[in-house]
Amino acid sequence: MRKIYSLVLGALLLSATSCEKFLDVNTNPNAPQTVSANLYLSPMLHWMVTSPQYEGRQIGRYTQNWYLPGTSISTWDRMGYDPSTDNGAQQWRDVYWTLGQNLVDMNTLAEAEQRWDLLGVGQILKAWGWQVLTDTHGEIIVKEAIDQTKLTFNYDSQEYAYLEVQKLLTAAIANLQRTDGSVDQAYLARTDKIYNGDRAKWTKLAYGMLALNLNHYSNKASYNPAEIIAAVDKSFASNADDPLLTYPNSQNDDINFWGRTRGNIHNYRQTQFIVNLMNGTQFGGVVDPRMSRTLAPSPDGLYRGLDINVAGNGALAAAQIPNNFHGYPGTGGLQSPGRYLFDDKAKMPLMTYSQLQFIKAEAAYKMGDKATALIAYRNAISSHIDFVNARNLDNSQSPTQISAADKAAFLASPAIVPATAEELTLSQIMSQKYIAQWGWGHNETWMDLRRYHYTDTDPVTGNKVFLGFTPPVDLYPDNGGKVVERIRPRYNSEYVWNRPGLDAIGGLALDYHTKPLWITQP
Repeated sequence: MRKIYSLVLGALLLSATSCEKFLDVNTNPNAPQTVSANLYLSPMLHWMVTSPQYEGRQIGRYTQNWYLPGTSISTWDRMGYDPSTDNGAQQWRDVYWTLGQNLVDMNTLAEAEQRWDLLGVGQILKAWGWQVLTDTHGEIIVKEAIDQTKLTFNYDSQEYAYLEVQKLLTAAIANLQRTDGSVDQAYLARTDKIYNGDRAKWTKLAYGMLALNLNHYSNKASYNPAEIIAAVDKSFASNADDPLLTYPNSQNDDINFWGRTRGNIHNYRQTQFIVNLMNGTQFGGVVDPRMSRTLAPSPDGLYRGLDINVAGNGALAAAQIPNNFHGYPGTGGLQSPGRYLFDDKAKMPLMTYSQLQFIKAEAAYKMGDKATALIAYRNAISSHIDFVNARNLDNSQSPTQISAADKAAFLASPAIVPATAEELTLSQIMSQKYIAQWGWGHNETWMDLRRYHYTDTDPVTGNKVFLGFTPPVDLYPDNGGKVVERIRPRYNSEYVWNRPGLDAIGGLALDYHTKPLWITQP
């Protein structure tokens, strides 16, 4: 018995020694096992700006930014989804995996090293993630997220996610204002590809994100317009504060996602809805000078959009079919100059001054302060015109600049900017905000449409809040005749591995994507 025990013990010791040596072999002496906290940052900033554009391929069809013509009308154009795929779940992947443990590690290191500025940026990243996920999917996993001891995860309410965003942004603002410890702009700037280590601008972004979050409560009794306006006023002062991501244009992932080289949007076409918002149909015959700088003309030079209720290009002749967003017929434009945001090197925003001014205008309007609303509304349109001009200079694109005279004439039109504050309408604010977010602000545009239940009317004028918007006639069969309210969680993580968590929130129902969000209800 003793001999057997000795042999077993010896084998165990040998096994332990061999295992230890094996692990030693897998330790790379030429690479660090831990890295400087700031080295985590750049890839996460890239995805914070780029990930919403991935989702824009699907959400942009819910909101009728664009349409994907084919021999039949696609699932997303019918407010449906693609079963058993991860389409529409890029943000889910990036929040839980690309950022995921990396963001936890960065924030842990930053706090341990008293790098309060980097920690503040990390908290903004965390807040961004919960905001976009809950706005897209509704209930999400927050408390148990990134817990490596668990294999299945419980979902948290959207109300909890919204409050968590507010807590993170409040903490970020406090940390970004600290000057003690190891706060160091040069250290942060090495990997900060948005603001180059500028804490003041990051603080403004945090206030902007807070304003956006609070404005989503517009259907709740707790909606507080004054609090929203105060947050906007502490945020961006002009377009110079816009958080823009510059794409080096050297290889696939650092080329603008909407650029022709990436090939992600060249089959899509603009809808008649967006064309009618800009060609004078919805705004008293006034043609928007931004139309010819953002939308694509047909080969015959006229601006048309496709009917989302008709397969393909309908009855349009070849010369009447809108060009792709790069400005070329069919799938053309490869290695050629693009247009607006649809160029390989066009800078992409996370948020803009114009967007925030529209948020302020809506809040002030609802508070009854129409004078403040009109000023913010005019600022929003004016600054978006400047934004359009700037994006068409990012790579010397083909559209001409909107002249100062054309801009002044457009803003002087009463159909666009009323002569008096009392004449301003909610339809003007929200429809012009739609234009300013077209092509990039997919999450916020969809939230705006859902907050107003797609077709709510302006109580003063009786017109639709979103002038001319009509849901598809032939909705996706699983909808049961209802409009879409959320995207189902990521298939390969949730419907394959986390079905008990989904079952608890009703996520296994065929029409789960039509369940209204908590934030859009009274």
